[in-house]
Amino acid sequence: MYAVIRSGGKQYRVSEGDVLRLEKLPAEVGETVEIDDVLMVGQGSEVQVGTPHLQGSSVQAEVLEQDRSRKVEVTKFKRRHGYRRHHGHRQPYTQVKITGINAG
Repeated sequence: MYAVIRSGGKQYRVSEGDVLRLEKLPAEVGETVEIDDVLMVGQGSEVQVGTPHLQGSSVQAEVLEQDRSRKVEVTKFKRRHGYRRHHGHRQPYTQVKITGINAG
C-alpha cells in the first residue's frame, strides 16, 4: 500500500517503512505525528484519488530527527564597484519514518 501526501508545500509518495525528510514539523524526537493531507491511496490496481484530498485518511509517522540541512552559501559580487555580499542559510527539516497508512 502506498499514499501520496502533501507536507510543507511538497508532495511525497510514501509506503510503510519509508524514511524521508519533511519541512520542519512541530514535534519532538520519538513522537508520533499524523499527516491528514493525503491526496491519493493505492494498493495494486486499486487507487483512491481525493478531490483535493481524501476524507478520513491519514498517514502515521514517527519522528526520528530534528536537524538542519547543509549550508547553502550565496555570494553576490559586482566587479570594480566594491560590492560584495555573502550569506549562508541552513534549512531546518524533520526526518520521519512512516509507520502506518489509514485509507479511511
